[in-house]
Amino acid sequence: MASAPSTTAPTLAPSLRTLVSSGPRGARLPAALRLSCAQPGPAGCHAAPGRLARPRARVRCGAAARFIGQGEFPAEVLESELPVLVDFVADWCGPCRLIAPVVDWASEEYAGRLKIVKIDHDANPQLIEEYKVFGLPTLILFKNGQEVPGSRYEGAMIKDKFKQYLEPLLTTTVA
Repeated sequence: MASAPSTTAPTLAPSLRTLVSSGPRGARLPAALRLSCAQPGPAGCHAAPGRLARPRARVRCGAAARFIGQGEFPAEVLESELPVLVDFVADWCGPCRLIAPVVDWASEEYAGRLKIVKIDHDANPQLIEEYKVFGLPTLILFKNGQEVPGSRYEGAMIKDKFKQYLEPLLTTTVA
């Protein structure tokens, strides 16, 4: 008689399977894998009581691109000698995390020709409203303190598309 297929086949990735199955039954997961009760965020938002919140990965950037806030915006962007590409992002934005390595690459590739900064959407609502950022990630190029016409781009893109987007803008002059 043929035996029925096993319904307990592992469905976890091998790296997680060893973390979960290596300990004794009932053992706690490592802190990085555990869900925690939702805590109020900076704006006072939080999940319903008893709901679990997953820790979010911060949209990190390389050494040349850095996060700036409302107070630094005029000096870093509007008064810059170099053209400045502003990347509006948020921690909870999946496409922002997808484009982050491309932006990091560009900050190194175009060093000396272009400055790249990131603006946290949630921490800078005045900038979001002033520059009418409706989708994330949004890229805007500034030259001589002004937004370059046609430079606004929303969404993630691969490195080749990023180069095709950026190269013509770097040669554009602002009237």
